[in-house]
Amino acid sequence: MSSESAYASRYGRWLSRATRWGFDAARLRQHLRTAFAACLALIAAWQLGLDHPQWAAMTVWAASQPLRGQLLEKSFFRVAGTVVGTAVGVGLVLLAQGNLAWLITGLAIWLGLCAGIGNLQRSFVSYGTMLSGYSAAMVALLDTGRQGDVFALGWDRLFTALTGVFAALLVGWLFTPKGSGIPGNAELRQLCARLLRDLADGLQARGRSSLGSQELARRLLAMSAMEDGLDAHGAGSMRSREAVRSMRRLMNAQISALLWLRDAPSLPEPKGLNQADAEQAAQALREAALLLETQAQPHEAVTRLAEARQALTGWHAAAEVLTPLTLSLQAHIAAAGNTPLPAAHGARQWPVVLHSDWLGARRAMLRAALSIVIAGMFWIATGWEGGAYMLLGLSIMLTVFSSFENPAATMRHVVIGQALGVLVALACQWLVWPFVHGPASQVLSMLPFIYLGALLFSHRRTMLSGYDCCMVLLLLLYPLQVQDSGFAHSLALGLAVVAGPLAGWAAYRFILPVTLKGRLQALHSMMVHDLQDMAATQLHARDARAWRARLYHRLISLVRLTEQAGGQHSSQAAESGIATLHLGRAIQSLHELAHDRHLPEGTQRARRAALLRLQQLQARPEASARLLQALALRLAANHAPEARLLDKAARELRQHLDFFAGSI
Repeated sequence: MSSESAYASRYGRWLSRATRWGFDAARLRQHLRTAFAACLALIAAWQLGLDHPQWAAMTVWAASQPLRGQLLEKSFFRVAGTVVGTAVGVGLVLLAQGNLAWLITGLAIWLGLCAGIGNLQRSFVSYGTMLSGYSAAMVALLDTGRQGDVFALGWDRLFTALTGVFAALLVGWLFTPKGSGIPGNAELRQLCARLLRDLADGLQARGRSSLGSQELARRLLAMSAMEDGLDAHGAGSMRSREAVRSMRRLMNAQISALLWLRDAPSLPEPKGLNQADAEQAAQALREAALLLETQAQPHEAVTRLAEARQALTGWHAAAEVLTPLTLSLQAHIAAAGNTPLPAAHGARQWPVVLHSDWLGARRAMLRAALSIVIAGMFWIATGWEGGAYMLLGLSIMLTVFSSFENPAATMRHVVIGQALGVLVALACQWLVWPFVHGPASQVLSMLPFIYLGALLFSHRRTMLSGYDCCMVLLLLLYPLQVQDSGFAHSLALGLAVVAGPLAGWAAYRFILPVTLKGRLQALHSMMVHDLQDMAATQLHARDARAWRARLYHRLISLVRLTEQAGGQHSSQAAESGIATLHLGRAIQSLHELAHDRHLPEGTQRARRAALLRLQQLQARPEASARLLQALALRLAANHAPEARLLDKAARELRQHLDFFAGSI
């Protein structure tokens, strides 16, 4: 047996044994690599003469990612956030001139802005914004009694971050895989294949479909599961971003087709569709579905879809569904295979617009600012020595975790992790450091404890708390500081650190609380307010497509949040989203009727009254439904398509009055 195979065999046996002991093998490999990079950064920062070399190791843990693209992008935003946050922190210290009240006020404003803006952003861009918030707190709070050294502290913070990022990139680039495509590609194509078979069945049934609410909700849930990880996997390259965008565009096209299928039983009998064309299109759709299921020749699936669309040229409704589906599938397959598309490719007509939680962002901004003020005033009033550490921990909790769906519940794992980090740091400080001499020995003696943190981060029982353990033990271990205080002082600082997430829990629990029900309520409100804005101002064609794309993204978010909140109403959430789409189309139709010169003046007045009432949709949804129904009766004789659209919207509105009134 060669030396390489013998090593591989021993390595495999070691991983197998670690798995039996409760470790996650993949996480253990990654975190041991990260621990090595953290040790490398710690030693490098110490050798460079930086005052807080442990901050470099903390940066490694923060920047570490399982894939190269993610590592590269997060490292970039780590540096950018640190630069901005350090500059703001230095500026706050200089402006405050030693006045803690002014310092706290400035921090509250800055952290509130970072929390609010970060909640409107996504992925690593949001991370960089949040980081700039608590980086300012780190500079402003950790050495509050040494304003004369603020520039030195700022430079130290910046260069330790750069050292940590460099170490993370060096080790990560050597040992981290590139990644093998965007997860969910195969699943999305399987969903597309099922949809094509449903469309084929609907064609053979003369436009009728049996797609129910529960099946629609299941497919939307499947898409939401794919959507959750797309931002992270789109990091690091333009090709990955385009692949993610193409997946989202294909999801939108599928959602549009699913909603059309859901409405098919209530649509009028299709005109311009003969049986031969329907059979030809159905056969082409089934062949395309088979090609997607087998993954054999996906480009041929696009050809079959185009044939089906050509066969249905006389049936506008089906062509309207198949056109975006064909172009989006073609763009998705091209992006997955890294094949360029023409600049004027038709898929770009359908924009990708993501939901932004403006209400949640506003609440996050106010919560962060108010919490920092309250905690800061408590620190000033009591003169607590550990107040700076408590406030620093709170600033991290109020920014990083503000976009979580249930941050109060997350605080439990954070408190446990930070308590473990305090215990590990105290063990190093009082069981090891008294027996070593000099900074070099202290730095080297920290290395086993960094690896201990990696083990805690990799074990199934402690992995949810492991990251906070690693960060806190490094925050509290200061190898270049003379240890002239007693154990009680170290314990008090540790308790002050743990007080940060406890204060964060109180903030999320009592100051503008964050709950799943609250997020659902906010999502309902934004969807309804979009309709009210549409009633006030007509959207242009491009804006209407953007609204529809945003609605689709909100729809899968709505179904996912409803499922997490209990799950029994996910089909009802899907139906509410369909009702929103119908009402939006009806509002657009009302605006278009304004240009119809043959419409009687009385009907025009009724049209304007309906739009005015829809601008207060949330206050009086039943009144809006009555006006739409009455207007549909007026239009039935000479404007049958518009009348059917308004009548359908009115019925959908009546069926979901609680949703449009803002009740859950």
